[in-house]
Amino acid sequence: MSIMDEITKEKQRITETLARIDAQRETLASELAELETTERVLALYSKGTGAKKTASAMTPPTAPARSNGRPRTLAGTPAGSKQTSPTLGDQVLALATGKTQQEITSACKGARPNHVGAVIARHKRAGRIEERDGKLYATHSATE
Repeated sequence: MSIMDEITKEKQRITETLARIDAQRETLASELAELETTERVLALYSKGTGAKKTASAMTPPTAPARSNGRPRTLAGTPAGSKQTSPTLGDQVLALATGKTQQEITSACKGARPNHVGAVIARHKRAGRIEERDGKLYATHSATE
């Protein structure tokens, strides 16, 4: 084998190795972006958990019963809400990591497809989600 053949063979091997490394880098970069998005969403929900709740804050104030027999609810809080699960808008924002609208809709269990579509449209109008090549991505400023 001539020296030129050896050089060509080594060049080919290095090119293949670089291609493999580039593919790994792209995979890791997308995983990192997904983890950063998830971290921001988790930070958004964990902000209020640092302070301890007092006993009076944990027990809801009683409201006098109305004439129809149902208790009054406090303004701004729907009856029976615990507010522990993320909203549909936050779920959609967390899932917008290169997925199609159909994939996001199927991942939002219990939500109607038209509701998910409306949330996605709202996020697009607000600039929190952008669409590239048919896939949805949360913009950087949306999750900060």
